[in-house]
Amino acid sequence: MLDAGGAKAKTVSAAGVGDGIGQPRVNEGDEATGTVSVLSGRGVTLQYKTPDHLVVATYRVDFDVHASDRFVVLGPSGCGKSTLLKAVGGYITPTEGEIRLKGELIRRPGPDRIMVFQEFDQLLPWKSVRQNVTFALTESGRASGKAADDRAMHYIEKVKLTKFADSFPHMLSGGMKQRVAIARAMAMEPEILLMDEPFAALDALTRRRMQEELLQLWDDTRFTMMFVTHSIEEAVMLSSRILLLSPHPGRVRAEFNSNGKDEIEPLTGKRLSVAIHDLLFADQPEPEGDDHD
Repeated sequence: MLDAGGAKAKTVSAAGVGDGIGQPRVNEGDEATGTVSVLSGRGVTLQYKTPDHLVVATYRVDFDVHASDRFVVLGPSGCGKSTLLKAVGGYITPTEGEIRLKGELIRRPGPDRIMVFQEFDQLLPWKSVRQNVTFALTESGRASGKAADDRAMHYIEKVKLTKFADSFPHMLSGGMKQRVAIARAMAMEPEILLMDEPFAALDALTRRRMQEELLQLWDDTRFTMMFVTHSIEEAVMLSSRILLLSPHPGRVRAEFNSNGKDEIEPLTGKRLSVAIHDLLFADQPEPEGDDHD
C-alpha cells in the first residue's frame, strides 16, 4: 500500500493513532498514549443476510474513541461504516470480536448511545419540537417534569430553534428537523453521540451551515461523537481523528489525526484530503489511455 508521499506504508490492521496530521502509524495501544477509551472495538467482524447472500460488512476492525473525540469513520459506499455504527448502537451483534463502552460489553441499545440518522422523518410528527425532545427524556427516565422541559429548552436553544419550540415537524425545513434530532440526542447527554451521515440529504449550503453549527455545539459542550461519512471534505472538517476503511468488506486502512483544516502535511507535501484520497484509491489500477499512433 502506498502512503500519501508515494512511499511504502505499513498496512494498518488495527486502528492507528496518527503521529501528526495525515500521518498514520500502527496503534501502540492506550497504555502507550495514557488515554482511556470511552469506546473500543477489537476484531469486529460484522455480517448480515440478504435473500441471496451472506454479506461480510466489516472484517476484524479495531478502533478506540476517546473522551471528546470527533471520531469520523470514512470510507466508500458499501464499506460497512454504517453497519459498524449500528453495532456500536447495539442493533447488530458482531460475528467476531467485541465492542465495549467504558469497559462494558455492548449487547443491546441503550440511552448511553444515541443515534442521529440522515433521514428527516425521525421526529414524531404529532409532537412539537419541545415535545419531541422532552419525550425522549421522560420515556428513557433521564428526566421528568420541569427538569425535562428545562433541559429540552437548553439544547433547543443550543441548536438555535428557540423560536420554533412549539412548531411541529411539518412546519420545519430539512435542516431544522436535523437540528431538532441533534437537540434531542444531546439532551439525553449520552456517553457518545452516533451520527450516520446526518447531513447527506441536505443541499450544499444548508449542509455547510449544519457542519459549522455542529462544530460550534461541540466547542460549547465537548461531547464525544462518532460520525460516519463518505465525504473526504466533511471528514477533514468535522474530525479530530479519522478512521479510514477500505472498500468492501471494510478493513482499517489507516487512522489520521486532524485539526479540522485541510492543511499541507510537511512530510508528504500534500494536503490531508489528498493523502486520504491516495490511500483510498491506491490499490485501483490506473485507467488506460487512448492509443494515439
